[in-house]
Parts: sequence; structure tokens; C-alpha cells
Amino acid sequence: MKISIRTSLTLLFVMTALFASRSTSLAQTPATSRKTPRGEFALQYHYVRSNAPPDGCTCFNLNGGGGTFAWQVKTGSLALVGDASVTRATAISSNKFDLVMATFLGGARYTPHWRLAHGTVQPFAEAMAGIAHASGSLVTGQNPSVSNAGASFAGLGGGGLDMTVTPRVSFRLIEADYLPTTFKNSVNDHQNNLRLSAGVVLKF
Repeated sequence: MKISIRTSLTLLFVMTALFASRSTSLAQTPATSRKTPRGEFALQYHYVRSNAPPDGCTCFNLNGGGGTFAWQVKTGSLALVGDASVTRATAISSNKFDLVMATFLGGARYTPHWRLAHGTVQPFAEAMAGIAHASGSLVTGQNPSVSNAGASFAGLGGGGLDMTVTPRVSFRLIEADYLPTTFKNSVNDHQNNLRLSAGVVLKF
């Protein structure tokens, strides 16, 4: 399974445009017919700090993007969340390996009832689990025995801050997550990744 970053991000941008169109039409309806948004779609930039090579912290950076869908099951507090992302690193180590990592996660998000900055900034916390997919010369060159490169376990735990711009649009100021993966590496089959994100959130 090969994943194209350009194709993935193009699909995410198309989805964002569709949600934006939907949000605009909802914003034009009379105030008496509006309902509190229960769903949201976030399009985000991701920076990932990884130590995937097994020999200590030979750390490197990945950059990319992703989309997160959330649906409130209990208004104002608990939501179901799905997250998909694709990030890439080049020139890893002196051998100039490259790596493309994609993650597909699902879980829950908790949003407290209180806010910050005079009610404009909303904190949240979330936990998810799913799969990660890896490709590139780091897998085929340095570590060709990665038998689970197609689908390893991945988890995510962290939180962030959203700043409200309008009832339908927010900016994700920052999201910080611990993102462990379990690709085989002939040492401990475990990678510790830190993911930092920012983007725009559309509510519907």
C-alpha cells in the first residue's frame, strides 16, 4: 500500500472546501433555526519529532498534514474522534534515508465547560488508538525486516487549544500529542513520537 502525500492532502483540502461551503449555508439561515454545532472537521499541519532508528535517539523531523473529524455524543463535553495524517522526512542520517508515515486513529475527546481568554479559547484533551503505515528507504534500506510496516499499532494522547473566530470557525492554536508506534526494529519494536499541530476547525 503506497500513500501519496499530494493525493492525501488534496483530498483533505477538498473535504475542507465542502465543509466550508456547508458552514456558509448554515450561517445564512435565520437565527431561530440554528442549532448548536455537534460536528467539526479540522485541517491541520503536523510536525513530528521521531526516534524511529533503534540506536538511541537518532531523532529526526517529519512534516505533513492531516484531518480530524469529531462528533459530540454529549453536547459540550464528550466527542468521538477520527484522525488521519501523512508526514514525511528526508535525508535521515548520513545515508539520506527517507520515510513516509501515515496514521489512522479513532477515540474520544473531552472538552471542559470552562474557557480561557475571556471565553474565546477552548481547551480539550483526547486519546486515540489505531494503525500506522510506513514506507520509504528507511524501511526498505536500513530496516528491511519491518514486517509490520504496512500496519503497526499506533496510539495518541494529548490535547490542545482552539480559539473561536465565529460560531462556525475556530483556529487550532496548538495541539501537542504523544504518538507511540510499534514498527519492528530488531531492538525494542517501539518508537516515541511527539506531534505538534495547528490549523483551522470548521463546525457544522
